[in-house]
Amino acid sequence: MPSRILIVQGHPDPEPGHFGVALANAYADGAREAAHDVRVLEIGRLDFPILRSKREWEDSAPVECIRRAQADIQWSQHLVFCYPLWLGAMPALLKGFLEQIARPGFAVPARDDREHRKLLHGRSARIVVTMGMPALVYRWYFGAHSLKSLERNVLGFCGIGPIRESLVGMVENLSPSKRQQWLQRLRRCGRQAR
Repeated sequence: MPSRILIVQGHPDPEPGHFGVALANAYADGAREAAHDVRVLEIGRLDFPILRSKREWEDSAPVECIRRAQADIQWSQHLVFCYPLWLGAMPALLKGFLEQIARPGFAVPARDDREHRKLLHGRSARIVVTMGMPALVYRWYFGAHSLKSLERNVLGFCGIGPIRESLVGMVENLSPSKRQQWLQRLRRCGRQAR
């Protein structure tokens, strides 16, 4: 059965030459080949403010591009986040986007909601992270702390799951054949909507 997939391209640079963009495109191509409905959201092309206080997060209205992004997330059944690892974590612009998105009443319960419902329950996700170091070093030596935080403290807290990962290490030094292997792998994931 076809799924509704939202791909969140989390690279802050909107230029198309990044390998993470190619991976996201491969996923989208595979998903479309399997007749899934795909939308792509490019964080680097959005213009939104950074939240600076709890009051802003709880009480200010999101800007139009954030409202549209929330509508896309509401529409989706599966989310794909693609981003580069910068200083051991996601880029600040992607983090700022998630803070804007995950507002009370949309992704997390409103202040007066005593049930603590997970408002984005029923959606699955894949996280695709590119990095300069070997993926095993990030996972085992550094503990993949930022990835675990995204999975548990953002996506899981909102009810999104299961969450799968694709960690692409040594991205600047990948041979053409390794790049093709990764592109094919993401294309297969797209076909399967997982």
